[in-house]
Amino acid sequence: MKWKKYMAVFCLITGLAIMTVQSSPAIVYANELEDSIKQKQEEISKAQEERKKMQSGLSDVKKMVAELEQSKESLEEYVVQLDSNLAEIESKITELQGLISEKEQEIEETKKELEEAEQKAEEQYESMKTRIRMVYEKGETGYMELLLTSSSFGDFLNRAEYVERVAAYDREMLNEYEQNVEYVKTCQEALEEEEATLKEAKAGVEKEQQSLETLIGQKEQEITAYQGDISNKEQAIKEYEADIAAQDSTIAALEKAVKEEQARLAAMNAEEAAKNKVTYDGGMFTFPCPGYTRVSSEYGNRMHPTLGVQKFHNGVDLAAPSGTPILAAYDGKVAAAAYNSSMGNYVMIDHGDGLFTIYMHASKLYVSSGQTVTAGQQIAAVGSTGRSTGPHLHFSVRLNGSYVSPWNYLK
Repeated sequence: MKWKKYMAVFCLITGLAIMTVQSSPAIVYANELEDSIKQKQEEISKAQEERKKMQSGLSDVKKMVAELEQSKESLEEYVVQLDSNLAEIESKITELQGLISEKEQEIEETKKELEEAEQKAEEQYESMKTRIRMVYEKGETGYMELLLTSSSFGDFLNRAEYVERVAAYDREMLNEYEQNVEYVKTCQEALEEEEATLKEAKAGVEKEQQSLETLIGQKEQEITAYQGDISNKEQAIKEYEADIAAQDSTIAALEKAVKEEQARLAAMNAEEAAKNKVTYDGGMFTFPCPGYTRVSSEYGNRMHPTLGVQKFHNGVDLAAPSGTPILAAYDGKVAAAAYNSSMGNYVMIDHGDGLFTIYMHASKLYVSSGQTVTAGQQIAAVGSTGRSTGPHLHFSVRLNGSYVSPWNYLK
């Protein structure tokens, strides 16, 4: 029939490629892939920016040491300036460690996404191989035979639409495969960028920790040299005594403030007072620096390591690396969590009935004044702030306004 011939010519001219394809799951998936690719490209840019920021934001320890030279005339000023530098470096280390955790999680997620994308691409590849083999075997003759065996013009149009949809589906699948291959490539690039950023962050932490150790060593040398200088001996002893007196004054003022608060509570109704009152029940303390029991300086009268004179040491020094957790020895309420040029970062806890514990020279504080704590809770981290010549915890116990041996409560 003539119409079959005309329709065959019509199909060849149009190439079976001009009909509008309706939305399908393949198109939706392709759009999602496009969004995912854009997201990964943004993550790549973010990782590159993070590395640039890290490289420009690392501490300049040489500059810090040079600036410290200007404050050497006053030991107190020197200590405060150096502790400020230590705090800055600690902050950067914390920030970098947070970035490391974030990157490790992102890397795991990207690896999973890459694995899924590779599996999807492999499945698509196998499916397309099968489809291409079938098209090769049947070729255009299969479609033409389908069209030319139509029983009517209406049947021809229906079959033409079917052929067109098959062709459109093939194009969709090819586009989807190409996008998925691009997504695999982008995931691989993102993974490489994230791993490079992780490596840079770890190197940054290492560099900052070296800077930290450099400054702590500088501090130790300066304090030891100052206190050990024979020409400064008398003045150094006076300064040490004044320093300890200032410590005692600060602590006594805090104890006084606690008593005043207790008096205020006592004036309240009995129910409210009982709810807010801190009471010591006589239990033994949790060791404040678990795993580190070496005592670098004992409680009581001792020969001062650099002054060379007998002095009373009001606590126990526990040698431990910087960052080691410091735990609350017993339940209580934080009377103070602050910085002092002598004690450095310190925490003072009220356990009730005139009993207090004090934790000095911390690198970080994790509690604040007025906070209730429980025995074994981490309240700070070991450091070397204040008049300290190396990382350690100075742990003191006071009862009714006087220092007592911590071993009375730790044994």
